[in-house]
Amino acid sequence: MPEIDLVSLKSRYGIVGTDPAFLEALRMAVRVAPTDYPVLIIGETGAGKENIARIIHDFSKRSRAPYQTINCGSSPEGTIDSELFGSQKGAYTGSVEDRQGLFEVANKGTLFLDELGNMPLYTQVRLLRVLESGTFTRVGDNAARSTDVRVVAATNADLSSQMRMGKFRSDLYYRLNTVTIYLPGLRERKDDIYPLFLHFSQQAAQKYRVEQIRLDEEAVKMLESYSWPGNIRQLKHFAERLSIMEIERTIKAEVVQKYLDLETKPVYSVSVYSADNTEQQQYNHDALQRQIQNLQIEVTNLKQIVYELIVHNAKSGYTAPTPTNHSLQLPPPAESVPVVDSESVEVTDDDHEMHISDDSLAAQQKRSIIATLEKNAGSRKLTAKELGISERTLYRKIKEYGLE
Repeated sequence: MPEIDLVSLKSRYGIVGTDPAFLEALRMAVRVAPTDYPVLIIGETGAGKENIARIIHDFSKRSRAPYQTINCGSSPEGTIDSELFGSQKGAYTGSVEDRQGLFEVANKGTLFLDELGNMPLYTQVRLLRVLESGTFTRVGDNAARSTDVRVVAATNADLSSQMRMGKFRSDLYYRLNTVTIYLPGLRERKDDIYPLFLHFSQQAAQKYRVEQIRLDEEAVKMLESYSWPGNIRQLKHFAERLSIMEIERTIKAEVVQKYLDLETKPVYSVSVYSADNTEQQQYNHDALQRQIQNLQIEVTNLKQIVYELIVHNAKSGYTAPTPTNHSLQLPPPAESVPVVDSESVEVTDDDHEMHISDDSLAAQQKRSIIATLEKNAGSRKLTAKELGISERTLYRKIKEYGLE
């Protein structure tokens, strides 16, 4: 096999680094790419595992076929099977049409499964079947389908420990572990930290049209001695933050220390806008108001449903069964749960209608609908969309509150 041109490879993918273990990971990716072996990439979060997966695909015979990715850690347990294997119409609530999964979309290509260690056990069983037989079934369907997909998986978890705890299947591990590529964390690549910082600061300078920043000697030492738990991703954000926030373009050690201290503190998502940016402020105010209105409507609807059930049970003479040793016993209601004044709820014998006082959530709901209708010049379609409800529900509410 001819020697791999790492200089060209790194230039093509914007990769920076000379660490021996890191370069060996690149070599292994190119070597294994022409085969169809499944590959397991092991490395910490933010270490660049997705770059290795992309290299494997691009240097394979499947490079012209689809390349699909999925983060197994961010996909909810209830949906990851349908995302991977697809689903039939009516398989679950809201499933109104047949849906292809990634194993169908990526046919003849590569599927990158990131954060594999977070995959549910029942999904692991289905994944093993695909790897062994090339067949799968959609959720809600019994028909076997075929696919030809090369799987590349990555994890930052210790799969051996997870196997011992019963959280990861040993047969799947050994099936994927044909070829394993280890990607070192940034703290193991001390000599690459400052070159990476300069690379990211140059990108930030071009992006934000500012002069590129550099560090003095002491600041470089401080940067290299930091552990970087978020690895390359964290270093990139760090370089961008310094590039944007600091006026001086030569950064001293005390400034680096200040920003490193911020790295260890909790981060709260806060949007800051200038005082004269009234358009942005109004947008955020309206968005917040819509969320409050939607929440009010949902709470009101839930409250009405609960009371209608209570009234119906009372009128029908229904009595809740006495809990037994085998039944679920609920704790007594907390004192903080609000008690509705009986004067604020009136139930008639004829139609069991519920009338809620003006100080209740129903009154707030009515005011929200009126305000939104006025804002949209009476357009019910726009009002329903803004309130996050169907037009049918809005028509019913308009009639109920006498707003016609």
